[in-house]
Amino acid sequence: MNRVREYRCALVAGIVLLAACASQPRHDVMDSAVKSDPVPPVAAIRAHQVTTPFGASREDPYYWLRDDTRENPEVIGYLEAENAYADAVMAPLQGTRDALFQEITARIQADDASVPYREKGWWYYVRYQEGGEYPVFARRRGSMEAPEEILLDGNALGAGKGYYQIGDEAISPSGQRIAWAEDDVGRRQYVLKVKDLATGAVHEDGLTGIAPNLVWGADDDTLYYVENDPETLLGRRVKQHRIGTAPETDRLLYEEADETFYLSISRTRSERYLCIDLRATVSTEMRCAELADPSRLFVLAPRQRDFLYDADHLGNRWVIRTDWRAPNGRLMTVAENEVGDRARWKEWIAHREDAFLGGFELFDDFIAVEERSEGLLRLRVLPAQGEGFLVASDEPAYVMGLSTNAEPGTHWLRYGYSSLTTPQTTYEVDVTTGERRLLKTEPVLGYDASRYATERLWAPARDGTKIPVSLVYRKGFRPDGTTALLQYAYGSYGASSDPRFNLAVPSLLDRGMVYAIAHIRGGQEMGRHWYEDGKLLHKKNSFTDFIDVTDFLVREGYAAKDRVAAAGASAGGLLMGAVANMAPDRYAVMHAGVPFVDVVTTMLDTSIPLTTNEFDEWGNPAEPVYYEYMLSYSPYDQVRAQDYPALYVDTGLWDSQVQYWEPAKWVAKLRATETGTRPILLRTDMEAGHGGKTGRYVRFRRTSEWYAFLLDRLGVR
Repeated sequence: MNRVREYRCALVAGIVLLAACASQPRHDVMDSAVKSDPVPPVAAIRAHQVTTPFGASREDPYYWLRDDTRENPEVIGYLEAENAYADAVMAPLQGTRDALFQEITARIQADDASVPYREKGWWYYVRYQEGGEYPVFARRRGSMEAPEEILLDGNALGAGKGYYQIGDEAISPSGQRIAWAEDDVGRRQYVLKVKDLATGAVHEDGLTGIAPNLVWGADDDTLYYVENDPETLLGRRVKQHRIGTAPETDRLLYEEADETFYLSISRTRSERYLCIDLRATVSTEMRCAELADPSRLFVLAPRQRDFLYDADHLGNRWVIRTDWRAPNGRLMTVAENEVGDRARWKEWIAHREDAFLGGFELFDDFIAVEERSEGLLRLRVLPAQGEGFLVASDEPAYVMGLSTNAEPGTHWLRYGYSSLTTPQTTYEVDVTTGERRLLKTEPVLGYDASRYATERLWAPARDGTKIPVSLVYRKGFRPDGTTALLQYAYGSYGASSDPRFNLAVPSLLDRGMVYAIAHIRGGQEMGRHWYEDGKLLHKKNSFTDFIDVTDFLVREGYAAKDRVAAAGASAGGLLMGAVANMAPDRYAVMHAGVPFVDVVTTMLDTSIPLTTNEFDEWGNPAEPVYYEYMLSYSPYDQVRAQDYPALYVDTGLWDSQVQYWEPAKWVAKLRATETGTRPILLRTDMEAGHGGKTGRYVRFRRTSEWYAFLLDRLGVR
């Protein structure tokens, strides 16, 4: 046995031995000298200074847990010991966990399929087969009664792999080829593959380390892709690839030097233009070229700070959504030969103080626009002739969004609808008559929406701001102050936490719990100001909003004060860490998923993916004012000697968004510092990245374990 394996086995063996003890039934009478609780691993403390460019420094005793190679035997052994400890703690709850998994996955219809959409004479759809973890992409020519042609079989492609994801798939102009980007590590670094649909032959040209979005050129031999930087993993170059040729011969179309910009590519609605979208937090720039001559890139509007826009093309004009003199956005148009002159942009949809303008879709005779107002995502339709209208809903809290509308010549708008009680539903509305057709409601086996109720409340924050809160519970619930509650939020990047159906949540509601979404500042539910008030030097508003919502719900009787759970992931994991430091007494248990908790160290390191792109979100700690503010809330830095809630923390070894060492360091420091006795678990998926497992069923294993932990800590049976 080699030394690495010896170390792992020795470290894990003790934990596994404890797990065997912990797995005994709770009612057994055991000698106190024999029975013991699982003991967590102890991370070594090693001196390490983290210094800023202006000379400030602080000690980071767990910095050694960072291993960029993911091969250091000491680090891997420690993570495996943490997993073994989590196994030991969870052993008495194995039955609950397994029952929850079976309960949640039993709601999934094994042979479900998406609503087909028509494009260029074909009907395209995605289906699942019984027992399959991954989707099957298919099409039929002319009608859904025609023979099926399988484009990609995700189950065959992902067979035998611990992780598998298709990032993007694109049909060639003639329909005879399909290109896709796949990731079998979880690092979001994709490999290009192309399949000839007539023969089934697959071209593997050795193109790796790319972003997931692909655009076909004017023929079936030309593809455009984004090449990622090998260190930061961010998109840097747009290249042209000829199928069947070596990547070294690919033509460079564009290279972005500014590391604060994300880079992506797309094709316009008219299918005439390839567009390069360069996007930072407060600035955008689009460079486009006709697919017939991609070398002639032109700039729609040059980048400048505090100027955001995106655009699409149809007919002989560009339509542009922008915040230019319009914080909540407005829609503008310009002739295609005048697009580079901002003075010639003409307003189409004016700015509104009470509604944030979101995404839009162009059609020959109308436009559909997503707008946020009163904390809800709605759809507005504006025909070329006549009055526009809002698509109606019958529920107080819901979300609408544009669905697949592949052909611009139709007068039917397809859209998606969901709420906390309504599974994902696809409708079509005739924009000329108002007629609405139900195309499909996602089947949820054994679920009866009539048993549940959703509610919208407004919680007062400490500064007087009203925070929207979406709730769902089983009918018959009474707010008498005795109930267990799970509160969720995100609150960063202007990303809104919409009240949509969650397949797992009925398992909580059926056990008498209440589920709440706090639409805190940092999202964009209430418009652009909602985001601005929850970022940079206003970031703490997100944390205090979350706490104030909890206090409100307890005060109003929606939860018992000692039976509140909280959950958030990624930047929502930062929220959990900050709230745990600020108000640990409010929460019995928390879930911090892939949490961004080591804010200062990460934002000081420009080699880490995403860092440079996010200075305008969090601040640049190389500047003293931001350093001090970020340090004042960074969960890792603010850990102190106090009783903490029980914590379920998860991460992925290959996470490129939030590196695994952030939660590992945080948990180690919590254990060494806190004064309480509640368990703190770190669960590391050794095969996955930021989103965890991707399979249709397997992704619920982590949810089931967290729910079992949650129910136990809240005393819910």
